[in-house]
Amino acid sequence: MIRNMTRHLLALLLLASAMQFVEAAPPMSPNCSALLSHTFPRLQDEAPQNLCQYQGKVILVVNTASFCGFTSQYESLEKLYAKYKDRGLVVLGFPSNDFGQQEPGSNKEIAEFCKNTYDVKFPMFAKSSVSGSNPNPLFKMLIAKTGTTPKWNFYKYLIDRNGNVIDAFGSMTKPTSSSLTSEIEKLLGEKN
Repeated sequence: MIRNMTRHLLALLLLASAMQFVEAAPPMSPNCSALLSHTFPRLQDEAPQNLCQYQGKVILVVNTASFCGFTSQYESLEKLYAKYKDRGLVVLGFPSNDFGQQEPGSNKEIAEFCKNTYDVKFPMFAKSSVSGSNPNPLFKMLIAKTGTTPKWNFYKYLIDRNGNVIDAFGSMTKPTSSSLTSEIEKLLGEKN
């Protein structure tokens, strides 16, 4: 009888332990791809934003920096976003200080720079790491799926409406280049 009680107690402890693990896992939307099942603080006010809200859109993910030779790409990223947002494109900016220490400011300073210098309206998220040993969870998955890590600031990943990574584009690829815009137009024209 004691042996049975010990087994039942052990089983209950294992079950309770497993339930704690399940409850601790972030909730996943059944309609959201694993790639987008992440929440990040918004740049301007650090309010949490779940990326699942962009499921069904064509997404261009870009790691950004305020003091880089490619920083002027903010202007063409904003033009790209303005041109295609009504057709379903969203640009997601992730400031990072990973390359050349070219994003040293606070989230507030970065937000002010983006607004005042380039009038950025596309969604921007709080500064985080996008490479190295501890990239943020989205970039960790992008790196795993493409086999390519951002080499510098303004590295771009293109994601289709189903949350699949389609391609990666280096910093030298301008947001308005035909190689990128032709891929975006193709994805925008495809139906789910």
